[in-house]
Amino acid sequence: MDCPQPHSVAKLGRGQKNSDYLLFKQAIDLLNRKAHLELEGIKQILSIKAVLNKGLSDALRLEFPNLLPETRPIVSSDVVIPHPN
Repeated sequence: MDCPQPHSVAKLGRGQKNSDYLLFKQAIDLLNRKAHLELEGIKQILSIKAVLNKGLSDALRLEFPNLLPETRPIVSSDVVIPHPN
C-alpha cells in the first residue's frame, strides 16, 4: 500500500496538517515493511494513532496501558500568507 500523495506536499504548509501527514506516512511505511505482523510493530502504529485525531479508543487504552504516544513532528507555523490586495 502506498501513501497517497497530496497534489502538492508544499501546499500542506507547516502546521498541524503537515505534522499529521508525516505521521500517517510513517504508519503506512510500517505497514509496507510488514511491521504490523509483530507485536512491536503494532505498538509503533498505535503510538502514532495515539497522537492523531481522537487518539486511542478506550478499548485500545485498556489493552495497551503502557503505550507511549509518538512524538509529534515539529513543523514551523510561521508561514505568512500575503494579503491579496
